[in-house]
Amino acid sequence: MIIYLVLSLLLIAADQVMKMWIVSNFALHTGQELLPGIVKLFYIQNTGAAWGILAGQQFVFYIITAFGVSAILYLMFQERGKSKFALTTYSLLLAGALGNFIDRVRLGFVVDMFQLEFIDFPIFNIADICLTVGVAALFLYILIVERKKEKSGK
Repeated sequence: MIIYLVLSLLLIAADQVMKMWIVSNFALHTGQELLPGIVKLFYIQNTGAAWGILAGQQFVFYIITAFGVSAILYLMFQERGKSKFALTTYSLLLAGALGNFIDRVRLGFVVDMFQLEFIDFPIFNIADICLTVGVAALFLYILIVERKKEKSGK
């Protein structure tokens, strides 16, 4: 169980270090090509969620994060010693939620920096990647568990 909490801490650290580096090396709303035509580093401050949804509603995000982190920790303790896949998934979700929460509490906004150039998509950060991969993996896990239940007749 401890290894999954350490994984979350390492991902949070990577997220925070990248955000500090962006803030230190780029002026707001400036960027630089990382992979031409694919991804660009571009510094923005986001007071909302993806596409600016609920911009300025920090208290809402505090409540959502508190419930989300509580639920994730509960599920991690329920799953300990069982599924490594589920625990890894919960670690990603925990890291993503806390990575952005730290920004909201410390700065009043979330630092985002990865801009996809080939599609109209919100600019994002490492915490967002953790959340997205974690949610996708959680859906996959649920599908696998449900399929096993159906096959076993439970």
